[in-house]
Amino acid sequence: MSQKNVKPTIYLALVDDWELRGDGSGDMERIQFQSMRELVRIFNAHGIKGSFNAEVMQQLSFRKFEGRRPELKRLADEWDAVALETFRQGHDVQLHVHPQWREAQYENGKWLLTADWSILKHDPQDAYRMMETCKEYLEKLLRPIDPHYRCISFRSGAWCIAPSPHILRLLVRLGIVFDMSIVGGAQYDTRHVQLDYTNCEEDFLPYYPVMEDARKVSRQKEEIICVPTNQFYSSRRYIFKKQLGKVRDKVKARLKPAPSVHDNQTGAQNYYQEWAEANPPTSKLRRIFQNSIVPYKSGYHLISDISLLDYELLGEMLESIRRRARATGLSEVPIILENHTKDLTNFSHIERFAADLARAADIKCVTLTQLGRELADGRFFIKTSRT
Repeated sequence: MSQKNVKPTIYLALVDDWELRGDGSGDMERIQFQSMRELVRIFNAHGIKGSFNAEVMQQLSFRKFEGRRPELKRLADEWDAVALETFRQGHDVQLHVHPQWREAQYENGKWLLTADWSILKHDPQDAYRMMETCKEYLEKLLRPIDPHYRCISFRSGAWCIAPSPHILRLLVRLGIVFDMSIVGGAQYDTRHVQLDYTNCEEDFLPYYPVMEDARKVSRQKEEIICVPTNQFYSSRRYIFKKQLGKVRDKVKARLKPAPSVHDNQTGAQNYYQEWAEANPPTSKLRRIFQNSIVPYKSGYHLISDISLLDYELLGEMLESIRRRARATGLSEVPIILENHTKDLTNFSHIERFAADLARAADIKCVTLTQLGRELADGRFFIKTSRT
């Protein structure tokens, strides 16, 4: 490691999960095609190359039924066209898989998804077949533009990557260089997803994972790398401001009924409906403790998902990354952010944030392909439990 007084360069990958909602719903034209084009416009305006994790199981389902449903063929063709258009402009497209689309049915203009949301709960052969087919679809689509293109990174649907006796080995068989499904501190117990990443052994730097449990750091070099998706804790000042705003909104609501707003966390209502707790606390005191007292003590734990953060929180996120990068003593640190185009309605915060990144001397925006190449070439420190 380098000296801790060195100001590190942060290699920042802005990564979007490009998909419909988890239950297959959503206006594809608006939440995928229009949102992606607007995000690409912003990135291009500021000289940033972004990365898009294309959820291919969805596309395969559209293709499966396109012969009987012309409207699905039109949307599937546009999906291809938008992905190609984005890739042609120098942005990256990589692999994202939601296994609930396995054996999907289309009835009365709606998708019926009955398969498990966690790829870890699928038979290993079925899991491999899904990932392999999705990888082959992307590579066949994009190689006419770049013959050297390949899928080198993976983010599992709903973050489900650990623990598992087989999933990392399947990714190695597929030639995946690194996984980015671990997000430290995340814990879910919902109707669809149960996972616990509250005790990850590394949640910031790239590391070699224990092959049976990506939450743990291996003692030795492995054939795949984990690069955590970033997360951070909001400041107490922000929490106080939001609590004060909630009180003010309640007073206004009593004086004059008005439509609800939600912090400019665009799409947050739909997002949190999908991720609602299966067994939320019934005690009012318990809810107050979890929602007010615990966050005030340590801050809100937030995934670095730029679609759900306002400009103030984006600034706090970036300062958290800089602070943690300095603490490593390394001169170069790769960081992966998250985004969901499906949750974007107001792009002004992202536009301001992109301008900040373009001006920052210590930030270099990279694609996932560039990051994978640098990891493979040994540019970045990769942690083992011995280092």
